Amino acid sequence: MAYKGGQKVQKVMVQPINLIFRYLQTRSRIQIWLYEQTNMRIEGCIAGFDEYMNLVLDEAEEVHMKTGEKKVIGRIMLKGDNITLIQACQNE
Repeated sequence: MAYKGGQKVQKVMVQPINLIFRYLQTRSRIQIWLYEQTNMRIEGCIAGFDEYMNLVLDEAEEVHMKTGEKKVIGRIMLKGDNITLIQACQNE
């Protein structure tokens, strides 16, 4: 709990599964950092996921960080073991 000017402000923790579900509902374009692959990221919209954080992505693209080049993949299933970080795309 945080205190602000005599008032109690309670911060509620957002569960990771809730954030992924919000990205799914809003069809937000997300960027995924891959495990042990720092020079490439995956972007797309979540079409589905499970309890192991396996994701089905629509309109997926490989983004090469050094060149900025993008390669269209389409619909893919990405195993949760390969995911390091999920964030909303900055260029929406």
